Amino acid sequence: MRRPSPLPPPPARDEGTSGEELEVRLPVAPSSGRPVDDADAVAVSGDRVTAHDAEGETAPILPLTLPREPSTDEVSPSDSGAEDDGTTPLQARDVWAAARARRRALRAEVRRFTARQRHRRTVWIASLSAVLLLVLGSVGAAYSPLLAVERVRVVGTDQLSADDVATALAGQVGRPLPLVDSSEVKAALVAFPLVESYTLEARPPHELVVRIVERTPIGTVKSRAGYTLVDAAGVALATTPKRPGGFPAITVPGGLTGVSSKAFTALGTVYRSLPSDIRDQVTAMRATTANDVTLTLGKTDTDIVWGDASESARKAVVLASIMVSRPPSKVSRYDVSSPGAVVVR
Repeated sequence: MRRPSPLPPPPARDEGTSGEELEVRLPVAPSSGRPVDDADAVAVSGDRVTAHDAEGETAPILPLTLPREPSTDEVSPSDSGAEDDGTTPLQARDVWAAARARRRALRAEVRRFTARQRHRRTVWIASLSAVLLLVLGSVGAAYSPLLAVERVRVVGTDQLSADDVATALAGQVGRPLPLVDSSEVKAALVAFPLVESYTLEARPPHELVVRIVERTPIGTVKSRAGYTLVDAAGVALATTPKRPGGFPAITVPGGLTGVSSKAFTALGTVYRSLPSDIRDQVTAMRATTANDVTLTLGKTDTDIVWGDASESARKAVVLASIMVSRPPSKVSRYDVSSPGAVVVR
């Protein structure tokens, strides 16, 4: 066995390590797994230690850490009176500034996360405001003199005079169209018995249209005052001392007071179911009950026995077809009370 080589001199100590003993722990040789002994060479270079065993193998290099003591030139923080982390003490305004910065950051985050909601709310508010302004503007314009009635136009009249009806409704001129008083219009039209129904139509900006449906007279009933023209509902339309032409004479029990009877109602139903060419030939109608309605064709003095008002539409069709094959000039009587078995005389 050879003698161990002398150890190299220890490295120069720093000023901070003066007066301190250096402790070196020998590594374990990698090949044999034993610690390095005196026969091995140990080299210290800077802060690392390298060991060579007797067989020439080199152990791992280990870092050599030396504790460092503060130098005498350094001043201890406790001696200088400063904070141990080297910072200056916090003041109240620094705390306030930090709090304001934190609040600003929170507000910015809230605005970022609620941007879509705020946009949707803005759109809703704008839409509702526009609709509200439109409604208020329309209502204000409708009830203002901008849409006042300047003209009353009457349509649908045949027997009535449209000018007379318009004159009766002159009280509506100057009123805004939405404020036209329907009760006043009704009171004015009651004076015209021929008016069966009516409708009002506002045509902005200044026209009021009155559509009239006139009553259809079916004949005249003789009374003490003369001859009264009546419709199918028994409403007296006009009374003249002489019998007006173009309307059949109606004979029912009770005269004018009998217009509310069932016999008169049956007469009205039968007359309105007749075709226009046959209706124009009728000059007289009579009935004692609702089951014995009889019509008279004036040119040929031919009677038409109708019976009751049931199946009036079918009876009218059968009568029209028979009158083509058997004209009234050759017939004295048509009996269509049973439309399936017509009797012609």
